[in-house]
Amino acid sequence: MKKIYFLLIVASVLLSAAFTWQGFNIKLDRETMVDSLGACQGVSRQGNRIFLYGDREVGVIREFKLQDDSLVYTNNEYKLTLKNEDVIGHPTGIAYHGRSPVFIGNSIRLNKEGTKWRAVIYLVNWDGLLKTRTLDGNLLNTIEDDACIQGTRPEYVKYNNKWYVATADYGDKGNEVRLYDPEKLANCKKTSEPGVLYKKFTCSPWVQNLHWVADKSILVLIQNQVEGRKWRFTYVDLTKSVDSGSMHIMAQADINSRADELEGFTFLNHQKGIAVTSSRKNNVNYTTTIW
Repeated sequence: MKKIYFLLIVASVLLSAAFTWQGFNIKLDRETMVDSLGACQGVSRQGNRIFLYGDREVGVIREFKLQDDSLVYTNNEYKLTLKNEDVIGHPTGIAYHGRSPVFIGNSIRLNKEGTKWRAVIYLVNWDGLLKTRTLDGNLLNTIEDDACIQGTRPEYVKYNNKWYVATADYGDKGNEVRLYDPEKLANCKKTSEPGVLYKKFTCSPWVQNLHWVADKSILVLIQNQVEGRKWRFTYVDLTKSVDSGSMHIMAQADINSRADELEGFTFLNHQKGIAVTSSRKNNVNYTTTIW
């Protein structure tokens, strides 16, 4: 009897999950090209302001606004340089949630095989960067992300009513999503220092970026299906993942019509979003998510 009761509970949970995510789909609506970014590495939406960032001859951020259903360049460009020297040459995430501190990630490949990486998180004066357009006077701290396995891609998430900076690995072995305490992260020199790492959970490979859906408390892993190729979106229940120590997948969608390297994603509203790639063409793409 107990076994039957247990099976009924499991069946009920599965049916509930299937109903909740029935019809889940991500559709690619339109492909466009935005120049002067180098290889685009991500997108950050901050209210009505949209920032695309890439690895041109130096790390660069360009600001856009959404007009009708298209991005329009505002003629605002921000170089991630210090005294004209490239500092954040390969930006891989902007952790921003309307208040300080703001962090920008930088993942540096140290060998062509991709087995050695240097991951760095920078604490920046975001308002100052937007005003002066460089890191001069706005680089507040440089943090070695030595708790990582491969690369860093910071994004704010909320767990148990507190904000944390989440980041994830890109490789195919031992991948984790880690939650850092933002106050301790802002004041440390290495993420391995005591108290910086709060919690972590294992995840699937090839995570290029993270996107937090605040009104649903869902973390989206922006991934490749194989190394450097093909699009994958994995929707993760953050609370269950952190509590269990391994990712709890709510839904997953692959877009097999695109074989290039998906790098970043943000929602513009409940359904419409922007996905960016490192390609030299069709690097900014408009999507619709049905969920």
